[in-house]
Amino acid sequence: MIEFAWPWLAFAWLLGPALWWLRRPQQQHFSTLRVPQLLQLNESASRQPRSLLRSVILFMLWSLLIAALCRPQWLGEPVQIRSEAREMVLAVDLSGSMEIADMKINGEEVNRLSMVKHVVSDFVERRKGDKMGLILFADTAYVQAPITYDLASVKQLLEEAQLRLIGERTAIGDAVALAVKRFRDNEESNKILILLTDGQNTAGYVSPEQAQQLASYYGVKIYAIGVGAEEVIVDSFFGQRKVNPSRDLDEAMLQGLAQATGGEYFRARSTEELQQIYQTLDQYEPVSGDEQLRRPQTELYYWPAGLAFALFALSWLVGQLRQQRRRSAE
Repeated sequence: MIEFAWPWLAFAWLLGPALWWLRRPQQQHFSTLRVPQLLQLNESASRQPRSLLRSVILFMLWSLLIAALCRPQWLGEPVQIRSEAREMVLAVDLSGSMEIADMKINGEEVNRLSMVKHVVSDFVERRKGDKMGLILFADTAYVQAPITYDLASVKQLLEEAQLRLIGERTAIGDAVALAVKRFRDNEESNKILILLTDGQNTAGYVSPEQAQQLASYYGVKIYAIGVGAEEVIVDSFFGQRKVNPSRDLDEAMLQGLAQATGGEYFRARSTEELQQIYQTLDQYEPVSGDEQLRRPQTELYYWPAGLAFALFALSWLVGQLRQQRRRSAE
């Protein structure tokens, strides 16, 4: 159904007829005023029909403009949302090491970032009723998606994230500090940071210790996830050998961040482990709050505004054509 956000502005419509009535005795003195032909008074025998047409067009223009000012909105079907949604921020590592292909999805080898996208996208879809933001970090950290109810956009932006977009190194401290900055303006929210990385802090302006103090002070709970296999078999000149592709992962630092803020540290050595971690997070951080009915709103003011502009442009164009035809006849 259609409703108006500012219906009281409809009273402004009365100004149009009032001004027209006040100017009516003076109209005879403005016969030389240049206006579109559809709107000007005609001194010929067809004066009355054209005067009526002019009034109708002016009436339509004024009514459309007032309708646009009243902000018509389309109210959709009621949907249930939770009154106290959790606020979460995902901080995802885009450093060069996330390109290591030591993960598998359905038996196919993929790099770490592809696995994270695959699992986290499903987690985002399950957070209906929550608000979520997305931070990407490498040499520095930046907000890719602000904290929002629009989970589809968060998921899409995560899917579009590219490795080495902002460098090769890892600014974990900057990512945590940036998340705290996004949270601190809302004291009533559940402040949860899910930090996914496969390395150690090698860049940025904020150290992990400073970031930990900020998170503790502002009540941000950190769930840190270390990503990467612990053992893979590689071929070399001397035959096959086992290597640890996650030797640079600073687990002690991540554990410290989690424990100091009341969160927890997890180790994701495979796609299955990361999926289990997110199932655990669903239990630890359930969506709470009573459900309420809300109706989505779509703004419609641009329709009457556009029609008013089109009507004015058409009347002006027709007036110009009539004047040009008159000049040609003379």
